[in-house]
Amino acid sequence: MVLIVNVHDAKTNFSRLLEQAHAGQEIVLAKAGKPYARLVPLAPGAGARSPGRLAGRIDATFFESLPDDELTSWEGK
Repeated sequence: MVLIVNVHDAKTNFSRLLEQAHAGQEIVLAKAGKPYARLVPLAPGAGARSPGRLAGRIDATFFESLPDDELTSWEGK
C-alpha cells in the first residue's frame, strides 16, 4: 500500500519516513495534494566485483583477429 504524505508533514517526519522507505514502504510526497515525488528504497547492489571470475571461460580464440568480412561489417564499409 502506498503512503501519501504532504511535503510539510514529510519535512517534520523525514527520519521516520526514511526508515519506512528503507523497510520497503513506498511513500508518495504530495505538494498541494498532488503527487510530486516518490520515496522508495534503493535497489540492492549488484555485489562486489571479484577479479578472475571468468578464469577458464575465455580461451585464446577470444583474442584472435576477426575475419576480414566481419571487420568490414563492423566498420560499415
